Amino acid sequence: MTWTVTPERFDSPDAALLRRDYYDEVASRYWGRPATVAEIDEGLTDDGVELLVPPTGEFVVGRFDGRAAACAGLVLTAPDTAELTRVYVRPEARGTGGGGLLLAAVESRASALGVRLVRLDTRNDLVEARGLYAKHGYREVPAFHRRNQYAEHWFAKELPASV
Repeated sequence: MTWTVTPERFDSPDAALLRRDYYDEVASRYWGRPATVAEIDEGLTDDGVELLVPPTGEFVVGRFDGRAAACAGLVLTAPDTAELTRVYVRPEARGTGGGGLLLAAVESRASALGVRLVRLDTRNDLVEARGLYAKHGYREVPAFHRRNQYAEHWFAKELPASV
């Protein structure tokens, strides 16, 4: 079983399903009950996903043994800064190394674009995500925005200068 991670449009069939699954999981965890189809649709409406394409960002899809199993997005917020978003690994593929490969792919793309600092926000209940970020060199930092009412933890990682 192997992973591949490649850039892909956020609206490709596989990417669209991964984004739905991501939102379903984060909304369901937050509310403590399964999210409805209508709630998922509402959450995906006007969510800024159009920024996940060059030159404003990037979206990657991870495939485990050939099947779409993970995704992550990157949005440029300044010439040398980007935010990581929509990091998701389907439950059946967790613990297989896909999360680290997603981060490496996004960080590589960020470095190629001249980004030196990658930031993100997350919630208390997304324990696995917080562990993944810490394991891969992200450190918890003071809040760098207040635009997301759900953000409870903020992380950042400095990237080495690209050669």
